[in-house]
Formats: sequence, structure tokens, C-alpha cells
Amino acid sequence: MSDSSHRPNPLRTAPNLLTLLRICLAPFLVAAIFGNNYALGFGLFVAAGLTDALDGVLARTLKQRSMLGQYLDPVADKLLLSTLFLVLMHKGLMPTTVTVLVFGRDVGILLVAAILYAAVGRREFRPSIFGKANTLAQIGAVAAVLLHQLTPAVWVADLRSIALGATMVLTVASGLHYAWTASRRSGTAAIPGVPARQDGPGPAV
Repeated sequence: MSDSSHRPNPLRTAPNLLTLLRICLAPFLVAAIFGNNYALGFGLFVAAGLTDALDGVLARTLKQRSMLGQYLDPVADKLLLSTLFLVLMHKGLMPTTVTVLVFGRDVGILLVAAILYAAVGRREFRPSIFGKANTLAQIGAVAAVLLHQLTPAVWVADLRSIALGATMVLTVASGLHYAWTASRRSGTAAIPGVPARQDGPGPAV
């Protein structure tokens, strides 16, 4: 029998199950916010954040990294955060400017990635430190906005303002950095005698 018969189903590994759980939490989070149950919404968002941190730890310690997980984890993050930005904007809790910047950056990255793939066959775009910082800022912004609905404390209002400001700055910075990096890579691939890299897939964040 081949070794493939002994390979575990990637959907059944602990890290990917936690990622799927994070995706499943999204509709309950949205329902809680629309129902003005911000305590439940904040609790579910914290739980989603814990699954995000835990799936990475388990993938490393249990050696259960998989190609599916490389795609599924950032997709789960984007699905949850994008949905929450839209819902909170609809409720008047998230500034429209912040939401537009977040979605504009993501759409721009998808377009650039599609163009580069069509032009030079490049499929891998690893997340930069700016992209990772931007994701953390978005998580902090959503958490602060939800927490602000639970308490009028001054420090929470200040935290909300800082998180929203950081999200806007890092959204622009990470978008520009991605565009600059993509242009350099496409230029290198276009040099005669330098073949386009055919790295394995790895979505940008």
C-alpha cells in the first residue's frame, strides 16, 4: 500500500478543525451584533481570536501543517474580519473611511496578484510584516469597537481611537508595500534568462 493511504485527512487535523470552527462562529457573531448583544459578540470574537492563535501553535507542535491550512487560515481571518467591518459599519459603529480602506486594500491585492499570475505565473506572495501588523490592528479595532459598546470608560474610548488610527495607517502602508514588492518581483521575472518563480501557493495577507 502507498504511503498516501496513511496520510491523515487535512480536514480532520486539529489546526484545520479550529480554523473551520472560527469560520462557523462568524454567523453567530453577526447575529449577536445585529441583536445588540455586544457582550456575546465580544465573547465570541475573543473565542475566535483564541482559535486563531491556537491553530498556529498546534500546527507547529503537532507537525500538522498542510497546504489546505495555508489557504484556509487567512481565508478564515479575512472572512471574519471583513464581515465584521461591514456589519459594524452598517450599525454605525465602524467609520466608513476605515471600512472602505480595508476593503480597497484587499481588492487591490487580489487584482495585483491575479495580474502577476497571468503575466509571469507567480503564485506565491508571502505576507509581510506590514500585512501581519495590519491584521493585528484590524483585530484590535474590532475588539475595541465592541468593547466600547460595553463600557464608557475613557481608556476604552482612547483604545478605540488608537486602534482605528493604526488600522488606517497600516492598511495604506501594507498596501503600498505589497504593490512595491510585487512590482520588484514582476520586474525580476521579466529579465531575459531569469525564469518566473513557480513557488507553491501562499496567499498574501
